[in-house]
Amino acid sequence: MTKKLSLFFTFCLFAISSNVSAETELDIEGLEGPLLSNVEAYISGIPEEDYSVSLRFQARLEESTTDALKALGYYQPVITFTIEGEKLDHTLIMTVEEGQPVVIYVSDIIITGEAKNDIDFTNAVDNSGLNLGQVLNHGRYESLKSTLQNLALRKGYFDGEFSVNRLEVAPGRHQAMVRLHYDSGKRYSFGETTIDGSQVEEKRVRSIIPFEPGDPYLASLVGDLNQSLSNTEWFSSVYVEPDLDAVGETHQLPMKVHVSPQVRNQLETSIGYSTDVGARGKIRWKKPWLNKYGHSLDTALSISKPEQEATISYKIPLEQVLKDYYIVKYGLKNVDNRDTDSLESNLAFERHWVYDSGWHRTIYTRFLYEEFTQGIQDGTAWLVLPGISFSKSRTRGGTMPMWGDKKAFTIEGTDEALTSDVRMLRLQAQGAIVRSIGENHRGVARADIGAIYTDDFYKLPPSIRFFAGGDNSIRGYGYEEVSPKDSSGYLTGGQFMATTSLEYQYRVVGNWWLATFIDYGDAWITTPDWKTGAGLGIRWASPVGPVRLDFAWGFDAEPGDEFKIHFTLGPEV
Repeated sequence: MTKKLSLFFTFCLFAISSNVSAETELDIEGLEGPLLSNVEAYISGIPEEDYSVSLRFQARLEESTTDALKALGYYQPVITFTIEGEKLDHTLIMTVEEGQPVVIYVSDIIITGEAKNDIDFTNAVDNSGLNLGQVLNHGRYESLKSTLQNLALRKGYFDGEFSVNRLEVAPGRHQAMVRLHYDSGKRYSFGETTIDGSQVEEKRVRSIIPFEPGDPYLASLVGDLNQSLSNTEWFSSVYVEPDLDAVGETHQLPMKVHVSPQVRNQLETSIGYSTDVGARGKIRWKKPWLNKYGHSLDTALSISKPEQEATISYKIPLEQVLKDYYIVKYGLKNVDNRDTDSLESNLAFERHWVYDSGWHRTIYTRFLYEEFTQGIQDGTAWLVLPGISFSKSRTRGGTMPMWGDKKAFTIEGTDEALTSDVRMLRLQAQGAIVRSIGENHRGVARADIGAIYTDDFYKLPPSIRFFAGGDNSIRGYGYEEVSPKDSSGYLTGGQFMATTSLEYQYRVVGNWWLATFIDYGDAWITTPDWKTGAGLGIRWASPVGPVRLDFAWGFDAEPGDEFKIHFTLGPEV
């Protein structure tokens, strides 16, 4: 009976102890900065349920802390533990004195072979943080080894190897000896390039190749070739590989390009919505290649309530197929928006140049015929418009970039001597910039400036005039409702325009942002009547681009029409 009673009490005590477990918090004292961060990183691998004040746990902490400090050059720390708190709630205080660091006493880092005079290898060694007198950091040592090996692969030193690879530490003397000898061997160069599977004549494909036989090997150039071949849209698959079996003793690396023809017809459909034009749909039919010269055809039909447009364009690549080409384009556009009713027919002949600097230049002549009603004015216009445009766009950071900018400039004009109905010169400059501070603060600024110089503004059709307002202009106002008005109160469009926008965005969580903004500008004929809009917004960085929802107030809008909601999907630059 006594034995059974004893077993019963033992079972009860075990059950109680299982349900009322002690909680232990850990405080680390004596460290700060990178030392503290590294210790916390090492300790984070210990599950919280293992925390206790036991000697076993203390030994485990001491081992992790010592390893963390060794990695940063502190081999002889002094670690002590104290315990504070009640029976069930304890605080384990670990006090750490890092001690004297191990410093680099010998830095024997030597690059031999053809990479000896390669500036990238020299910079890697100079910036390694493994110089005499510096505190030893194991991560920097491993990082330098990886950097040298990666550089060798990227730059064609395929026979490179470490002849000496040794890190010696004397903790008692607080000294370290770094010995790294890397022999790069000879640098490989590009050999001949063969192309198979192309339906486009070979000389046009070869114009894309960014290297010549004998050029030093660079992996980035192979990547550029892959990307450029894909950008032609001629091929459904692209594969570039070195022909390792044909290297020989010359250290020239022949390249093989394998491509497969793209399908001859592509059909794309899309639907969308914005508060500017409401629901919209688009059908696009592309023939990415028509013949062995790489010509292509692109047709599109887009429909929304205020605007319907059909376009067809024929592209003729020249010798540098991605950088020099002609486009012949015809478009038919119908607009029925507010006080504008127009049917526009536009035929354009364009010559394009894309420069290595990123600038895109276009010289063109377009023939515009437009029948229109603008307010109480009915008319037709025939204009022959030679022009030139420059544009450049840069972004970093995916579909919602944290850095980027865009610039575009257009000048076009005409004269009665070209059979046009009116003489005029039209200039427009547009710009946008995105910059960020850290990961959570983002700023966006935009500007759009235009001017028309003419003796008879009212002979110009609506497609030439300037209108402002809407999702991507002055928010708080309707789409293209910012414009001068005639004596009957109808919109006429402006001879001049200037708009600007400033926006600040703050990341709330993940891909969700809050925004605040102010927009300012006007479209006018003689004197501007500046309009201001401001508000708050929500941003979602979706996989296909930023989704923007804005709540805007037009401070100079008509009474009762001051508040607008703007919804858009698409890039900001």
